[in-house]
Amino acid sequence: MRVVVKIGTSSITTELGSINSAAVSSLCQEVAALRKANHEVLIVTSGAVAGGVAALKLGKRPTDMPTLQALAAAGQSRLMQEYNVQLDQHQLVGAQVLLVPNDFIDRHQYLHARQTLLRLLELGCVPVINENDAIASDEIRYGDNDRIAALVAHSVSADVLILLTDLQGLFTADPNVDPKAVFIETVRADDELLSVRAGNSANDRGSGGMASKLAAARIASWSGVRTVIAAAQRKNVVVDAVNQVTGAGTQFLPRKRELTARKLWIAFAAQATGSVMVDDGARDALLRRNVSLLHAGVKSVKGDFEIGDTIEVLDSTGLVIARGMSGVSSVQASAGAGQKSADLGEGVSAEVIHRDDLVVLAN
Repeated sequence: MRVVVKIGTSSITTELGSINSAAVSSLCQEVAALRKANHEVLIVTSGAVAGGVAALKLGKRPTDMPTLQALAAAGQSRLMQEYNVQLDQHQLVGAQVLLVPNDFIDRHQYLHARQTLLRLLELGCVPVINENDAIASDEIRYGDNDRIAALVAHSVSADVLILLTDLQGLFTADPNVDPKAVFIETVRADDELLSVRAGNSANDRGSGGMASKLAAARIASWSGVRTVIAAAQRKNVVVDAVNQVTGAGTQFLPRKRELTARKLWIAFAAQATGSVMVDDGARDALLRRNVSLLHAGVKSVKGDFEIGDTIEVLDSTGLVIARGMSGVSSVQASAGAGQKSADLGEGVSAEVIHRDDLVVLAN
């Protein structure tokens, strides 16, 4: 079995922001147990920025991008050193892999990154993956490792993705606020919980939260990957999550339909730069007939986008029903809204979004 384990900043650092050696040791011990059971394991880890804050004794996490990137550079080497020391205790070799969104956008780069990860697994290494915060610009970065973990799980055809956090898993409400909150054991692939909005990070050491984990679980589900959100501090949590032990966390079951890497990016990873609202006829056609979106079905256009940008498709109630790569600019889309293809200006694509560039998200 191929397993991707993601651990967040709050789970791998102390309250003072330094790297928690005990947490890294515990994770690596579980990785070693999985390896002995003949499973392949990839780690996606946060903590570089927090490690940099502690190393430079700043006391508080800054908010400006240049400083955060500098801290990531200072902290990443210390984070990797900790993993190397702990993995070495189990005769395992860690291999640092730093990724940026372009590694998933560009087809050539995607295949190259995938090949590297698979070769590392063949060599018996444990890939230790993080976002390359030191060089990723604010416009082209993820901002959290949950989505990266889900996209990595898709790229290497993982069997299970485990997202370690501070909570046991998903609850009906915030258990820190509502004592009546009930733990959710399993979420089906068609469950509305996969699209529910949850809270952001509860502290200033991390950038994620339950919302980003639900988004990652949704990506993984559409990739055909079983996902578990579980408590990092729980003993044997990773091994139990792999073995589907009751109570090990909230399990998200995969969909039968799997998206290609390109469509997965369009659906969940690419930044939308605009949107178009469609009429009921266009909505029904998109949901039922696997067709392209034509100008005639567009009611209104928002945002400033160019050909090739990712945009959202909204129904008349404002619900996002699809996402796709636009075949026209926002100016052309606005001018052609509601018009038949024969009435469009010269050189304007008949399709606002071609069906090959469109991902329907609504059921």
